[in-house]
Amino acid sequence: MSVRLYALDGCPWCEKVADALDDAGVEYETEWVEALHSERNEVKRVSGQRGVPVLVDAERGVTMAESANIVEYVERTLA
Repeated sequence: MSVRLYALDGCPWCEKVADALDDAGVEYETEWVEALHSERNEVKRVSGQRGVPVLVDAERGVTMAESANIVEYVERTLA
C-alpha cells in the first residue's frame, strides 16, 4: 500500500486525517504508534520528528506532518 498513516489511538488530529482519507476513498494502512514520544523511533526515522499524525505517500514521494496540511493534501491530491 502506498499511503501510510502514523497515528496514536485516541488522537483527535489523527482521527481528523483518517476521516479525510476515508471520505476521499483513499486506501491506506495505519501504523499505530506508542503513546510515549521517546518510543516513536519509526515515526522519527520516516519524518524527522516524533509527533503524529504523519502521512507517507510512497507513490508520490511525500511525507508530511500536521493534520491541517495532511487534510489539505488529501483533498487536493488524493481525492
